[in-house]
Amino acid sequence: PIYIYADLTSPKLMDRLVCGDVGYGKTEIAFRTAFAAVMNGYQVVLLCPTTILSVQHYQNARERFEQFGIRVAVYNRFITAKQQAQTLADLRDGKIDIIVGTHKLLSLTKESFHNLGLLILDEEQRFGVEAKEKIKKLTPHVDVLTLSATPIPRTLNLSLMGLRDISVSTTPPKDRLPVITKVGEFSWEMLWDAIDNELARNGQVIVIYNTVRDMAEFARKIAVRYPDKVGYVHGQMPTAQIEKTVTAVYEHEIDIIVASTILENGIDLTTANTLFVVGADKLGLAQMHQLRGRVGRSTTQAYAYLTYPKAEYVSDESMERINAIKNFYSTGAGFNIAMRDLEIRGSGEVLGANQSGHIEEIGIEAFAQILNEIAAENRARRDEPIQP
Repeated sequence: PIYIYADLTSPKLMDRLVCGDVGYGKTEIAFRTAFAAVMNGYQVVLLCPTTILSVQHYQNARERFEQFGIRVAVYNRFITAKQQAQTLADLRDGKIDIIVGTHKLLSLTKESFHNLGLLILDEEQRFGVEAKEKIKKLTPHVDVLTLSATPIPRTLNLSLMGLRDISVSTTPPKDRLPVITKVGEFSWEMLWDAIDNELARNGQVIVIYNTVRDMAEFARKIAVRYPDKVGYVHGQMPTAQIEKTVTAVYEHEIDIIVASTILENGIDLTTANTLFVVGADKLGLAQMHQLRGRVGRSTTQAYAYLTYPKAEYVSDESMERINAIKNFYSTGAGFNIAMRDLEIRGSGEVLGANQSGHIEEIGIEAFAQILNEIAAENRARRDEPIQP
């Protein structure tokens, strides 16, 4: 995008938030920005919230850039200690142009790089305050590009107030259809109907079950009805087992994958067009929207089922989040969902650690106006001539 190239060539450091819906090409923006930086002699860090997403980005980046002689490396828990040491040595020597990785990259310092010029933060809403403080220390003199479909309230508020630059991508990919979202109490009959309908059109089903301790038992119940078609993954499993299961899904050896929210970011299946979430009342707005974005990534009509236990057990705020997801179902809904999240949870602290927080007493507009007035007063005081 033209604004990003203008940022890169301006004397001011870039700090831009790109808000684009799930599947709207944020990764393409990241790759093109990284390419521009590398072609001008700088190294690039692409920071991802999950190991699976870092592997996917690494594979795509290597395939895209190797024809230009650009060297890409990955740094996450999937690689051995020996490989990590070699990667760090190559990074210092300038033998690596783009490094893709997870939170492990935040342990590096400016001295770990030969000539770091750009940091790309993917899925910003998945990083906490502690991680963002480490990012600030790593990038005091580096351009920063932040990508998110549903930025957290504090980040969105800073952008809306003009403290950060923001770009919003609203053009959907060609022939993209909105995901039809259905909400209701959980029942096995609803799950069977969802799976039967998807398998009948040779598709795949993602079932989100975020209770690790009995996930295996839940998957076994599904496997009784659909033998040899079910696999499951969660973050506490051995790395090799996660890789094996996800690969089996990509290769269509498994058509139903039961997973925790580990799949929130990082799996891109064009043949998975039904999502079934068990316990949606326990998830945040951004989480539900990101999970819904795992399906509907082709021209096939996709469906998302958001289920919860009996309605009397669900809090009013949880139901408000679920209804917000149901109401914002059209393509490009991510920005609207982030704005609704800002209204529900509040904007957080500009200088403090809280990334969300209620400001119902004065409202978001009044809060922003007061903050702008204080900033203007401080600027005016700073510009006053010093009295002798």
